Amino acid sequence: MSRIVFHHVGRSFTRGGTTVEALSGIDLEIRDREFVAIVGPSGCGKTTLMRMVAGLEFPTTGSVRVDDREITEPGPDRAVVFQAFALFPWKTVEANIGFGLRCKGVAEAERAKIVQRYIGLMGLSGYEQAYPHQLSGGMQQRVAIARSYALDPGVLLMDEPFGALDAQTRVVMQEELVKLARAQPRTVLFITHAVEEAVYLADRVVVMSRRPGRIREIVQVGNVRREERWEDLQHIEEVMDTASFVHLRTHIWKLLREQHLEAA
Repeated sequence: MSRIVFHHVGRSFTRGGTTVEALSGIDLEIRDREFVAIVGPSGCGKTTLMRMVAGLEFPTTGSVRVDDREITEPGPDRAVVFQAFALFPWKTVEANIGFGLRCKGVAEAERAKIVQRYIGLMGLSGYEQAYPHQLSGGMQQRVAIARSYALDPGVLLMDEPFGALDAQTRVVMQEELVKLARAQPRTVLFITHAVEEAVYLADRVVVMSRRPGRIREIVQVGNVRREERWEDLQHIEEVMDTASFVHLRTHIWKLLREQHLEAA
């Protein structure tokens, strides 16, 4: 089944008395438990697409549907991880991860069990009683991701979640997310500017054009990953050294370069 469906989606807004067309003619279907990354030039509408699925923005034309229901508002079936960690500074790691579960009315014993599970999966053991200011940026984002996964959403929306991290921490977080995605599959829409990150993480990479944002090409990665057995390689640098990864990365970079040259 198609979990997320963009049907003829367009988005325009008014700025200084002028109508600006941000998105035009977006048709995209994301299947259940598929990991899809969107890349494109700045201002092409990547984040706007994600916010539409979250119910934070709405199309001017067309529709956005999740599980065959048109999106009209935010809902518990969709969780969002932003670039800003958005943790409660006065709550511990345990309390931050369990906050959404508590709001849903999950019993204390069950809530504690779920929280401990994701603390283990995200490598946060030993930091249960730590506060956000006592954690590194990477660990804070692990808490944010654990909080989203703990809610058991059907759809996980991630907007540049590693954009504020240093290069080394970002690589570690990419590897951790791959492990978590294998252990706990979700339908994921992932927004990023980093081509290597998109190819490493996603089953498909959607390449957007410059404004008004349109889908330039959808690059299949999952079938290459399976055929080349990337999962047998332990670290991201080993995957990036494979001929198949280099080919995909180069192809997407060429598409993006063409957009920059056209804009220039």
